[in-house]
Amino acid sequence: MRASYASDPDLARGRRVPEDESSFRSCFQRDRDRIIHASAFRRLKHKTQVFVEHEGDYYRTRLTHSIEVAQVARTIAGALQLNGELTEAVALAHDLGHPPFGHTGEDALHVLMAPYGGFDHNAQAIKIVTSLENHYAGFDGLNLTWETLEGIAKHNGPVTGDLPHALADYNALFDLELNTHASAEAQVAALSDDIAYNNHDLHDGLRAGLFSEDDIAKLPLVGDAYREVDALHPDLDAYRRRHEALRRVFGVMVSDVIETSRELLENSGAQSVEDIRHLGRPVIQFSQGMWDSLQEIRHFLFTQMYRAPEVMKIRAEVTGVVEYLFPLFLEQPQLMPADWAKTIAQAGTDRTMLARIVSDYIAGMTDRFALQEYQRLSGGAPLQDVALKDRG
Repeated sequence: MRASYASDPDLARGRRVPEDESSFRSCFQRDRDRIIHASAFRRLKHKTQVFVEHEGDYYRTRLTHSIEVAQVARTIAGALQLNGELTEAVALAHDLGHPPFGHTGEDALHVLMAPYGGFDHNAQAIKIVTSLENHYAGFDGLNLTWETLEGIAKHNGPVTGDLPHALADYNALFDLELNTHASAEAQVAALSDDIAYNNHDLHDGLRAGLFSEDDIAKLPLVGDAYREVDALHPDLDAYRRRHEALRRVFGVMVSDVIETSRELLENSGAQSVEDIRHLGRPVIQFSQGMWDSLQEIRHFLFTQMYRAPEVMKIRAEVTGVVEYLFPLFLEQPQLMPADWAKTIAQAGTDRTMLARIVSDYIAGMTDRFALQEYQRLSGGAPLQDVALKDRG
């Protein structure tokens, strides 16, 4: 049974290109399935989360992260009587627009694209699912429902001010009402992202030796979890002890979102998904105490992991890869694969259009392919030759 403010597939606003709907799948389930079968989703397997993809098989990639986010989101949606299929679709699609090398690659592309409208991974995700995926005969993109597109575009809240060009272009065709909040389902996907990356970045940072268990035991939530595990299992080996502690941290975060959001939803007076959109505030939130604890964990991860010397060295090197490839393809677009030739020809002498095409091509690369292309086109020069400086 769903709550009155849950998204109802029978009341969905439809797709930009009308289609006959499935007789055995809801429209949101169909969206989810199309996302899973998308080429961009498969490429997340070889896109970094924090570590560059080739550094080790045990670290999270964008694909494993997206699956973890979807699992958390489905759990929370079920507990809150929301639509699990829409929640899962948004969760699985939320990182489709990330370029190679994670936020480092995004930062580099944004600087390079500044004269041409910038780069934003959320807007790029919209561009992927509305135009760049080109498998279907009747339309470009995946032709997702309005509700799924809305969730991808504004799961982090209303989008105001100057819009990224990729989002502005599509919004002019199919108004996503960017100035309102998204559905509760999309809000669940956003907080599930926070839960997943805080938890798995602690795992990955420990595995990489960037900090120790003694270090994280000083953090809120984490210290209590270790003490609970030690009391219940005093002779547990180190690997199991770590897993048991961090899964408890994971569970506490999920429980906090469910309890806090259930109260917010009950007190909101919302009776429909439209009421949720126009409340003027999010209804899926952490408690204040949990939020404060997470801010401390995030600060720790930022200083000890995201800005660790080892990570910063790689950040500088892969920034150099993007800084080499972008101007090269902009000046010599014929170096791009033959299946981009028609799109390049459409740009003609429009340098902004060409730059956006080059940006789409680079953003679609995996870490592995970007490194291979750099080494092939630069004559095999070592990465250090293009690492300009550490970037904070």
